[in-house]
Amino acid sequence: MLEILQNDAWLQPYASAIEGRHQYACERSKTLTGGCSLSEFANGSLYFGLNHDGFSWTLREWAPNATSIYLIGDFNGWREEDIYQLTLKDDGVWEISLPLSMLHHGQHYKLKVYWNGGSGDRIPSYATRVVQDANMGIFSAQVWNPDKAYQWQCASFTPSTDPLLIYECHVGMAQEAEKVGTYREFTSNVLPRVKAAGYNCIQLMAIQEHPYYGSFGYHVSNFYAPSSRFGTPEELKELIDVAHLMGIAVIMDIVHSHSVKNELEGLGNFAGDPCQYFQSGDRREHPAWDSLCFDYGSDHVAHFLLSNCKYWLEEFHFDGFRFDGVTSMLYYNHGLGQNFTSYADYYDGHEDDEAICYLTLANALIHEVNPHAICIAEEVSGMPGIAAAFADGGYGFDYRLAMNIPDYWIKAIKERIDEDWKPSNMFWELTNRRADERTISYVESHDQALVGDKTLIFRLVDADMYWHFQKGDENYTANRGIALHKMIRLLTATTMNGGYLNFMGNEFGHPEWIDFPRQGNNWSFRYARRQWSLVDNAKLCYCELGVFDHDMIRLLKAVPAFQATPIDELWHDDADQILAYSRGGYVFVFNFNPVHSFADYKILAPSGTYRIVLDSDSRQYGGNGLNDVAVSHQTVVDKSCPDNKGWLRLYLPARTACVLKTETDEARN
Repeated sequence: MLEILQNDAWLQPYASAIEGRHQYACERSKTLTGGCSLSEFANGSLYFGLNHDGFSWTLREWAPNATSIYLIGDFNGWREEDIYQLTLKDDGVWEISLPLSMLHHGQHYKLKVYWNGGSGDRIPSYATRVVQDANMGIFSAQVWNPDKAYQWQCASFTPSTDPLLIYECHVGMAQEAEKVGTYREFTSNVLPRVKAAGYNCIQLMAIQEHPYYGSFGYHVSNFYAPSSRFGTPEELKELIDVAHLMGIAVIMDIVHSHSVKNELEGLGNFAGDPCQYFQSGDRREHPAWDSLCFDYGSDHVAHFLLSNCKYWLEEFHFDGFRFDGVTSMLYYNHGLGQNFTSYADYYDGHEDDEAICYLTLANALIHEVNPHAICIAEEVSGMPGIAAAFADGGYGFDYRLAMNIPDYWIKAIKERIDEDWKPSNMFWELTNRRADERTISYVESHDQALVGDKTLIFRLVDADMYWHFQKGDENYTANRGIALHKMIRLLTATTMNGGYLNFMGNEFGHPEWIDFPRQGNNWSFRYARRQWSLVDNAKLCYCELGVFDHDMIRLLKAVPAFQATPIDELWHDDADQILAYSRGGYVFVFNFNPVHSFADYKILAPSGTYRIVLDSDSRQYGGNGLNDVAVSHQTVVDKSCPDNKGWLRLYLPARTACVLKTETDEARN
């Protein structure tokens, strides 16, 4: 019996479906690979696209519906010439070989594809460099063969996942100037900030080439090409290399859940067959995203996407992926408008078994190529097994995003007054997860920062952050927002069971939303940037929030395997709005009461003498400094105490949190 069934008795009624999916993945792997390994199979980038062996160029393209194909470019005046005509080989594959002297680094090219009833210019599906003409706005592939290949300084790298602390980033908007930022600017200016802040992983968005900047990188056109609007492939490699030298892992926000509809730039109608890569009929177009849905049951599509995973791992040394839109892939209805309320909802026949199989094989491949790779699923439905090992009957992701958590905090802030916040409910929401799966906890990602939504700090403080975010000039609204911003993050991060994620700038309460240049805002970059000068300004409250985040992250890293240590709830009182729990030798105490402070509040804790090691109310974090952190707190044992526990008496100011540690442990650290 698969271990996933042994771990959860409630899955027993669906054993046949779970075992069937597992067996199908095993069989499909054998069918695709012909008995070789997945890694040997997923070498599409070495066969297709434009490659050279030092003597000649070879370009291959899969286009079974084409009748003829020409290579055109600035090297031949974009004309169709016999010498540049591709030849049809087996299984719909077209090929051309040219002497090395006929193509040079930097030249632009496309394919002129003919089919019965039509023709069109197309960018090769495996193109590894795609650029946009500055004047015409037209995209084309570019011959990329620099004189010197990038020389890696960090030949091998093993990510630290103890715990995994992710800084979600977008290269283009990572600079303060109102423009598109570059890989090199990110390497020079942002990586040192990430290192100093204590995060050990960055998640890069919008790397795969996309024609519309404002899509945030989620409408991909060229799956093998790193976005040229940020710089060259070598500059991306340098970014990753420098990150590794700093001890920072780099994972990519990979988009295999859908594709842009564009035909000139993408795969939308590559050779007159709109379903060459995509589903047919009503399933071809995504009803919510204005994009196209891959046919994961096609051997060629599986080869294309699996090879894509291996390409980014090997060519650019990415340490893994955050798979976008997994929920959309899992179900025929993309999970839209459906409430998943019971296990039956995951096994009622509306699941896309081909997509499930693809994700399972992708995870198997990725970990075959790099056993230390990190794979995260953006999955909101709660499908069991997403982050369970394939051998155990799962789909092989290492983590799933805990997408319930940001939704919970938004709902609490929008719908409840502070007096109605219940710590017992908070603790349950943040710790309710499958025992056999690891999650990435987070308060907010880029999703909550986009225009039309609001970041946490903007929900809490709103317009007052424009007028009352200077130290000494805070009003009640600003003080409340600052206090809750720290408490919510501390509670979320310290109850994780795998990792923690933050979108760049949100840790210090970056103001306003993200809005990429578009017609509706006069193509402005004002909101598509990060104002680092705010956190650097010691006179502003942003600086205090940044310091708190730094010290919180340092605390998370202080205990080996903190994310794997058990959490012991010590106390909750919804009337007082007090929550306390212990973990990894720390005691965490929260007073969410907006008006009542408590003196000598009794909490049953492991016996010992404690000192406060992190106090959200500290003046350096924008608090009032009401606690004396130099005071020791000795537990008092009486006959009501169980073994090895005593009463810890604390002063708990309103809207504050503190972290305590026994003095012996503190001295050791």
